[in-house]
Amino acid sequence: MANSFGTLFRITTFGESHGVGIGVTIDGCPAGLAVDVAEIQAALDRRRPGQSDLTTPRKEADQVEVLSGLFGGMTTGTPIGLLIRNQDQASHDYSHIEHAYRPSHADYTYDQKYGRRDYRGGGRSSARETAARVAAGVIAQKFLAHYGIEVASYVSQVGAVAVPVSYEELDLGLIDSNPVRCPHPETAERMATLIRQTRDRHDTVGGIVTGVVRHVPTGLGEPVFDKLHAELGKAMLSINAVKGFEYGSGFAGTLLFGSEHNDQFYTNEADEVRTRTNHSGGIQGGISNGQDIYFRVAFKPVATILQPQQTINDQGEEISLAGKGRHDPCVLPRAVPIVDAMTSLVLADMILRARANKVGEVS
Repeated sequence: MANSFGTLFRITTFGESHGVGIGVTIDGCPAGLAVDVAEIQAALDRRRPGQSDLTTPRKEADQVEVLSGLFGGMTTGTPIGLLIRNQDQASHDYSHIEHAYRPSHADYTYDQKYGRRDYRGGGRSSARETAARVAAGVIAQKFLAHYGIEVASYVSQVGAVAVPVSYEELDLGLIDSNPVRCPHPETAERMATLIRQTRDRHDTVGGIVTGVVRHVPTGLGEPVFDKLHAELGKAMLSINAVKGFEYGSGFAGTLLFGSEHNDQFYTNEADEVRTRTNHSGGIQGGISNGQDIYFRVAFKPVATILQPQQTINDQGEEISLAGKGRHDPCVLPRAVPIVDAMTSLVLADMILRARANKVGEVS
């Protein structure tokens, strides 16, 4: 099931970048969930191309169509089908790579795996597929809202320009206050400047998206192979251009001694078990402990650059190749809603799985 994700709350995406459209089916969503299509559209608008001068100028309305599974503004418990038609295709922009292997793209590996490939924008390997995930993620977020779970992510670093404080010191309500989607205004301005300078050099730049989940119930995640952090890592690493994932203290935790890193338990005034620190990132033994879950996702620079590079074609001949068409100088601003969506899909699935673990509701 290479195009599906999730166990009980399961999605399957379909479509190509320059085909008729892209879409998703969602299976396992409980009936009776109120869903406003305008909310799905709002999330897609956060991801769509052409939304600012920091993103690709490709113009796609990304208008969502509901094919099934919703009636009277409520989920019916049957598979939900969502379709987003492609409109602003410029397939001729890719005719020059019909036989070429673009550096750091999936052209060569798709050829090796399938013996053929859709070279128009990368076909199935294009990040355009993630619009379908964003649409599905809204359904998952509506389900999480019943448990009071809040999911947010933001751009915390572009190139060497990084937010100087932790998420706890930020007002996450400011995430959409600027086109970079960074809730630290001074840093956001520096990030925007760097992205514009990179674009003007016909180059690209990478960075980091930080994800935060608050009000997480205890007990989510499986103890061995489907640990919560492992599922989150799989979800994030399935996003185009992602090269790394860390949660909690991550790699920085290796610099601490155990006496510094251990999260000590206590009981708060509301008689809830909590930890005095949260180096564990809200997950211990692969299971949520009730603290905030926080993680960082590393995105590489977009592989398509409008500069000549050396490569080969499918005949093994050396050629010079420069990117054409419309591409993001930095994928980070548009990646934020994708990280939100994948986080929500993991947690929705884990809540349904937790229901089967013991008698009673998820705590």
